Amino acid sequence: MSFRNASEAESRCEAAELSVPFADELPSRRAQLEALRSSEFDVLVVGGGATGAGCALDAVTRNLKTALVERNDFSSGTSSRSTKLIHGGVRYLQKAIMQLDYEQYMMVKEALHERANLLEIAPHLSAPLPIMLPVYKWWQLPYFWAGIKMYDLVAGVQCLKSSYVLSKSKALELFPMLKKDKLVGAIVYYDGQHNDARMNLAIALTAARYGAATANYTEVVHLLKTGDPNGGPDRVCGARCRDVITGEEFDVKAKCVINATGPFTDSLRRMDDQQTENICQPSAGVHIVIPGYYSPDNMGLLDPATSDGRVIFFLPWENMTIAGTTDTPTQVTAHPIPGEDDINFILTEVRNYLSPDVEVRRGDVLAAWSGIRPLVTDPSSKDTQSICRNHVVSISGSGLVTIAGGKWTTYRSMAEETLDAAVRAHGLRAEPCRTVGLVLEGGKGWSPTLYIRLVQDYGLEKEVAQHLASTYGVRAFDVAKMAQVTGQRWPIVGKRLVSEFPYIESEVIYAIKEYACTAIDVLARRTRLGFLNVQAADEALPRIVAIMGQELGWSQERRTAELESARKFLYHEMGYRSRSEQLTRTSEINLDNQEVVRYKKRFHKFDKESKGFITTVDVQRVLESINVHIDENALHEILNEVDLNKNGQVEIDEFLQLMSAVKKGQVSDSRLAILMKTAEETLDERGPVTVDRSGGGV
Repeated sequence: MSFRNASEAESRCEAAELSVPFADELPSRRAQLEALRSSEFDVLVVGGGATGAGCALDAVTRNLKTALVERNDFSSGTSSRSTKLIHGGVRYLQKAIMQLDYEQYMMVKEALHERANLLEIAPHLSAPLPIMLPVYKWWQLPYFWAGIKMYDLVAGVQCLKSSYVLSKSKALELFPMLKKDKLVGAIVYYDGQHNDARMNLAIALTAARYGAATANYTEVVHLLKTGDPNGGPDRVCGARCRDVITGEEFDVKAKCVINATGPFTDSLRRMDDQQTENICQPSAGVHIVIPGYYSPDNMGLLDPATSDGRVIFFLPWENMTIAGTTDTPTQVTAHPIPGEDDINFILTEVRNYLSPDVEVRRGDVLAAWSGIRPLVTDPSSKDTQSICRNHVVSISGSGLVTIAGGKWTTYRSMAEETLDAAVRAHGLRAEPCRTVGLVLEGGKGWSPTLYIRLVQDYGLEKEVAQHLASTYGVRAFDVAKMAQVTGQRWPIVGKRLVSEFPYIESEVIYAIKEYACTAIDVLARRTRLGFLNVQAADEALPRIVAIMGQELGWSQERRTAELESARKFLYHEMGYRSRSEQLTRTSEINLDNQEVVRYKKRFHKFDKESKGFITTVDVQRVLESINVHIDENALHEILNEVDLNKNGQVEIDEFLQLMSAVKKGQVSDSRLAILMKTAEETLDERGPVTVDRSGGGV
């Protein structure tokens, strides 16, 4: 799409105000399902990721009667598991120049235009981010600088901020964790960063506001077809759908069906034609989340040449640090699992760029996930082995429109191209594309100081107010209105789900209005807690299920199922298993004699009777002797993290194994280890504790 066409589209968007039927309140999911059953649509989009939601928004704003169905939740797949960057692709530009590849150059140019548009239409969910490229060889400095400057030039007037060169001392001032040895200097360039799942949701909700019938947990069972009056192959005319929540099936009729199912592209194509060849070549990208102190608050890092030639980003995100991605062939699955090899590969690359003073520990990985990137081959290409770097729009003999490939940043232009092709192929009466400059859910009227009004008007904590403003935009006021009074002097409203994150209970209620149907929807996509810290997510889970259960009238059986399902999700898909296995994967205790003696002495301060194990009663007794009080349920949780054989007690070997894992960096932030160390130090400072003060013994 040329810049001239883009500006023309923008002018059209400004000239013709679009009707927004549901500006005040979104229709319920039940109402959306009823609309799907009872109407015939111009366009039915299958797939609720960024591209599918983008197609639905493009279609409905062209005044086409539009439906969108997603078999899981909006953004439940690849679109919520990205690197969180809105970018043109520095490495693609390098390849374009080195290989004189015009197609790749135009892809970067298009992506940079879309980057600027996305930052404009969702200012609350996205922002420019400076990214540092450290240089360790003198000859690389002019080489990298020329490449980055070319990136600025290709962006033209849409360049976010001009890149610049830093001296070694200035680079270390801005990124103190950086490895100093042999550092020559650094180059800083700008790309965009966003909250990907919330951005995807904002696109889908905006489509719903404009009148698209959108429904998550609505699976396509098979495609509907009708005979061609001209004697050609049968034509696709809709889909048989199933409500995943209730199991009820119904038909959705449409003149045109668009396949925007990402990694599952070929599954829907085979519903259309069982003989069709696969075009999707899935690749897995793993990311990890580590504590925020690993990176500055507002500076990312790019490792352009890892040990195996892949690019690794190291970025601040949601007050944490995100690192990735890997790129390995994989099988298509709805539940990709991050592998231990990939996690360790990323950690190794991170160590190569950080100062030796910063100990990069395996135990600091708070969450990890794998996303499937749907690389595609062009079905119309003679060379079926060539993988498309961009995206493919194809139309089958029966009229099924497929959009596959591409990347997050270009979702809007991909949707525009797809709808243009669909309108031509099916003779739909549609207006021109209007999505350039079309502000997404929560963006209109947002300003960087909006959070101050939330603090002043509702008595929210500053951190909570900032989070709400940057997550919901102007809709944050709706969330704040639902917040319960705390009963404290401050904050007046807004009870947190977990103490160290700014997510509050009213967000769970609001999430239901945003079509959240399960606890996983809240943990992973309405909030990002599951992506930021799996243990914190596990702690928040019972309260989330309790709130949703009350709001949705869940039975006790359903609540139990939700708890189990969400814990399985955290355990497998968000890296909890990898985290917990750091203790259980080896029984080797790697401690020297001095350390063994020291830790046994610490253990026996709790195991007064020399039983060889400690229980919550033992820990509670010692804590009370130093005037520390911890809830019994919390103590059970603390011991359960270390209780490997799950017999309700921690044996001396389990404790030594824990301390060995802490020493090796496999486990960090162990509550039991820190608690026992602190208690020991307090007891040693006080001297012998009398029987009376210790509670009298047993």
